[in-house]
Amino acid sequence: MDVHKLESILNPQRIALVGVTINPRSVGGKVLSNLVGGGFRGVVYPVNPDSEAVLGIQCYKDVKSLPRTPDLAVICTSADKVPGLITQCGEAGIMGIIIMSAGFREIGQEGIVLEEQIIAEQKKFPGMRILGPNCLGIIIPSRNLNISFAAGMPKVGEVAFVSQSGALCSSVLDWALGEKVGFSYFVSIGNSLDVDFADLIDYFGEDEKSKSIILYIESIKNARNFMTAARAFARTKPMVVYKAGRFPESAEAAASHTGAMASADDVYDAAFRRIGMSRVLEIGDIFDCAELIGRKKIPQGPRLGIVTNAGGPGVMATDALIAANGVLAELSEESMEQLNLSLPPFWSHGNPVDVLGDARSKRVLKATEIVAKDKNVDAVMVILTPQAMTNPGTTAKAIGQLAEKTSKPILAVWMGGGQMREGIQILNDAGVATYMTPEQGVKAFMTLVEYSRNLEVLYETPKEMPVEFSLERHELRQQLEPLFQGDDPVLSEEHSKKIIAAYGIPTTTPVPAATPDEAVKQARATGFPVVLKIASPHITHKSDVGGIALDLQDEQEVRNAFDRVTASARKHLPQARIDGVSVQPMIKVKDSLELILGAKYDPLFGTVLMVGAGGVTAELFEDRALGFPPLNERLVRRMLESLKVWPLLRGYRGKPALNVDYLVEIIIRLSYLVADFPEIKELDINPLLVGPEKIISFDARMVAEKTSRATKNRPYAHLAFRPYPEEYVQDVKLEDGTPVTLRPIKPEDEPLWMDMLAKCSRESIYARFRYHFSWESHETATHYCYIDYDREVAMVAERIHEGKGEFIGVGRLIADPDGEVVEYAILVVDDWQNRGVGNALTDCCLEIARKWGMKRIVAVTTADNARILTMFQKRDFKLEYGSDSMVEITREL
Repeated sequence: MDVHKLESILNPQRIALVGVTINPRSVGGKVLSNLVGGGFRGVVYPVNPDSEAVLGIQCYKDVKSLPRTPDLAVICTSADKVPGLITQCGEAGIMGIIIMSAGFREIGQEGIVLEEQIIAEQKKFPGMRILGPNCLGIIIPSRNLNISFAAGMPKVGEVAFVSQSGALCSSVLDWALGEKVGFSYFVSIGNSLDVDFADLIDYFGEDEKSKSIILYIESIKNARNFMTAARAFARTKPMVVYKAGRFPESAEAAASHTGAMASADDVYDAAFRRIGMSRVLEIGDIFDCAELIGRKKIPQGPRLGIVTNAGGPGVMATDALIAANGVLAELSEESMEQLNLSLPPFWSHGNPVDVLGDARSKRVLKATEIVAKDKNVDAVMVILTPQAMTNPGTTAKAIGQLAEKTSKPILAVWMGGGQMREGIQILNDAGVATYMTPEQGVKAFMTLVEYSRNLEVLYETPKEMPVEFSLERHELRQQLEPLFQGDDPVLSEEHSKKIIAAYGIPTTTPVPAATPDEAVKQARATGFPVVLKIASPHITHKSDVGGIALDLQDEQEVRNAFDRVTASARKHLPQARIDGVSVQPMIKVKDSLELILGAKYDPLFGTVLMVGAGGVTAELFEDRALGFPPLNERLVRRMLESLKVWPLLRGYRGKPALNVDYLVEIIIRLSYLVADFPEIKELDINPLLVGPEKIISFDARMVAEKTSRATKNRPYAHLAFRPYPEEYVQDVKLEDGTPVTLRPIKPEDEPLWMDMLAKCSRESIYARFRYHFSWESHETATHYCYIDYDREVAMVAERIHEGKGEFIGVGRLIADPDGEVVEYAILVVDDWQNRGVGNALTDCCLEIARKWGMKRIVAVTTADNARILTMFQKRDFKLEYGSDSMVEITREL
């Protein structure tokens, strides 16, 4: 499959080099030298109207003069000529473009105008893809193809490296040549005018040669596409990312706690965790991770075994491991017995395994073999220091040979200088990750462990939460929409609380009072004790201006408090409009904890939710976690478990546990609210008082923004993830009258999905999956129940049997990344076959495919699957029988 039409760029057979000169030191000259001298077996056409030949190769005056149409044009001219060359390439039928030229948006407005001109010309030629501008180019070691102006060709490997920085590409390339680390692809995307990270993740996700992906990111253009692409492949291909620009000098002024606390980098961090990426925070960590990830073996857990010939470095490694939340592996009794027989009596008798300073290579090898075989060990770090009896080269050979035999990663730390260089070179040649210090090795190891942990938590089956609404949510939308239509973007506390209460979030009810007499009247109606809060659209943090009075017991206290809070507010903010106060009951919850819930609209990633330690110290302690709606039970618990106050929620030092289940439900309800209202720019619920039983919000604040983010074609454009598509749910009756609900599958359905497959025969499963499918594991189920609804949906047919839901069939649609072709597959439980289940699911999925705007639907089944083939024939599908007893089924939409 030509994913995103990138084959012309990433797998070219004929290349036109436009702008090459006779100067070998120019960009074009270096690119031509790399193409010709690197062993590329394709065809290269230099294009230069002023030269007859370059490096003895005939030049052509323009792309129209080429003898055959190239797949790819590489442009190295001045920036002002590029838009015209895009036109010439398109007219010549060249659909792949790499623009190495600089002088675009990086120089300011003049360059931005040139980029807009390039985009305008590109649109005239559907299917044209452009990499760059201002990029280093690409290197494909497996094809000896160096389309860049960087020197050197790295080894063939299984890591795809993508960077926005050409300078970093050069540094990584130079390092890789010395360390003998290989790559499948090496790509510099520059300004990413067209081809971006999402496109390349999709491409390398489908590429069999690329087993993992490393990204250097300065900015992301389309967050939703990026996250969708990454989610599609994170389970099968480890992704490590370095994000530059963590600390911007200034941030946009925020009108809420959440807006101030959820920084841009925090949002990036949450995004990477949500899609299963592992992030490194120092540029050097990219090299260290590439060292390990490029060796093809990924640790399956955090348990590290350490073998060392010196106690000190073993302690250093242990400290670094524990500080990074790793686990020092506990060696089994069997391993301890073998080590006692193999090592001198004075060895450390535990992990780290100190084989002592006089250890020769055989002793180090034997200890490493024993530790690597231990079932409690996920990876082994071997630390060698130069001592009198040490032979670094011989030991390196032995460890290198062992690394080829074991399935577990082995990390080598050869500490020292000149004496250790020969051993390091031997380890590099053997494909063993090598480091100068234990801390470097531990950081690389834990980065990949974090990747595994992210996926484990991300795909843990959530519990079904009883989140119900008294009204349909579209009716709620109609009822509450007028509250967002006022001229003031800051909603009153009364309106803010009315909105959250409509979504089932418990809150006190404020009553406005413009005068002391009104405050007293409302206090009598509410019942003492009461709370007074300043009412002003210009005051965000009421306590900062003395705008709150608590636990008022009688009328006189209310009058005094009214005068006090309004005077204090005017003193602190003379320009603020004071509308009086709000009166609400004083509620005390024993053994409670103050939290803050919030949301903000991020211009890149859309609406983000936050939960953290609340009250007046919310920003001081910065104990917070971010998440992306829609949220399920497992994702919310993960956010809560990451907080420093999590032990207080669970019960601490004799205090009762708080009502975490109810808190989870409330946060899920909040995620529904912000999904339904893209107008919400900022939202605070602070404090949210969480007790052992009761939970209640004491304050709420919203900032609204009139927006066109939600459109008819993309109603959830303000979210990074497509919510559960409730619009696809429908009730139907089968041919025998059995009532069935057709609805999209969700993560909580994993038990029902497994139960359905258990009722299917081997023949039915083979016809659906085309092999004898082993489905009895959570890991397998995650592939089928955890759906990214932007490009996939599985419609289940569910009937209610003895009061419980039961799946009797499922039809699955998976769209290609380009959104043109959708694959369809169907499975019906044996007892329900030939009863109309397949017809209902297929008609439903055909309609969804049309709504998606797909051009073609395809399916594959076995030639003996007569019922399914008849069903497709009745719906005007084209059947093509293959020699392997399989039938390809297609229909144009």
